[in-house]
Amino acid sequence: MQPISVLVTITGRDRPGVTTAFFAALAAHDVDVRDVEQVVIRDRLVLAVLIDLRGEPTALRSSIVSAAAALGMEAEMLVEDRDRPLIRGARTHVIVIGHPLRAGALSHVTQTIADAGGNIESIIQLASEPVSSLELLVRTPDPTALRAALVQAADDTGVDIAVEPAGLRRRAKRLVVLDVDSTLIRDEAIDVLAERAGIGPQVAEITKRAMAGELDFAESLHARVALLAGMPESVLASVRDELRLTPGARTLVRTLRRLGYLVGVVSGGFTYFTDRFVAELGLDFAAANELEVVDGVVTGRVLGAVIDRPGKAAALRRFAEAHGVPLAQTVAIGDGANDIDMLEQAGLGVAFNAKAAARGAADTAVNLPYLDTVLFVLGISRDEIVEAGG
Repeated sequence: MQPISVLVTITGRDRPGVTTAFFAALAAHDVDVRDVEQVVIRDRLVLAVLIDLRGEPTALRSSIVSAAAALGMEAEMLVEDRDRPLIRGARTHVIVIGHPLRAGALSHVTQTIADAGGNIESIIQLASEPVSSLELLVRTPDPTALRAALVQAADDTGVDIAVEPAGLRRRAKRLVVLDVDSTLIRDEAIDVLAERAGIGPQVAEITKRAMAGELDFAESLHARVALLAGMPESVLASVRDELRLTPGARTLVRTLRRLGYLVGVVSGGFTYFTDRFVAELGLDFAAANELEVVDGVVTGRVLGAVIDRPGKAAALRRFAEAHGVPLAQTVAIGDGANDIDMLEQAGLGVAFNAKAAARGAADTAVNLPYLDTVLFVLGISRDEIVEAGG
């Protein structure tokens, strides 16, 4: 006998034994289980089972309704319409992050998915605090068009929307590289130094233009460092100790490392500052520029080749090769134009509160001021973060 595809759903108050009773009712018939989804929100349970039935649907319906009634629940059975066209295409994860996450924003996002020809197959909650995050598994005929539509939806709603292909590659990420200034930390360290030297506006303007991609980074760095000539090393030490980690930075690094990821930084700033965070956070690797200090005084020169836009990408490749990790299994996180090559080369590029140039180059963007929201983009839930000690 040719099997019939049937979707059976039971809903009601959750308590021990519901799932057992439901499957016992199914077991009285000749069925093969193809798919199962069970969700409990508060004390309300929704259990859906997709089966292949060989036999009479009426008899199965009677068993299901009787079992649900005995449990004080409701049941529904739907026999698949074989003439209904199947929705084909690639499966894509859509992560929505908001603070708060409003119903109107979700309505806009889901309508955008539908308008792009996508079908939502499942929704799970990744976090409810300090931000809310949902992960939608979407089947879409055109992932590129879906991504473009959701970029616009993010602008329209003000929520963060990350899009990432489903499959093994998502959970195969093993190495994460972060930019430092305005990513791992809140500050632009060289701007803080300039403020101490009384040349803040001049240096800040050069930094702004460099991060926006209007100036060559190496040239801009040499120009800014030259203005620091004569600064006592004690000022460097004072600034180093005052630099502030971005909210969520410790949680991000601690969680990733406890889950087995390799984590490090690559910075267009200085080793004088990154050394602090390597020790403080237990990072696995780092690359940054070396500021020349002679007899306790900053000379205004940078030693060696500058870690610029190509240099950051080269550092990512070097870290990955040293640890035997394919680039497809790497993640890069940054905010400025000098992060673009790194973001493009990584398996997943994440723009964090980024300038427009970096957002355009990244696979996805996060605009909330909490660095640990990147964990949701990787599919790591709040419960898993807590379990990992984050």
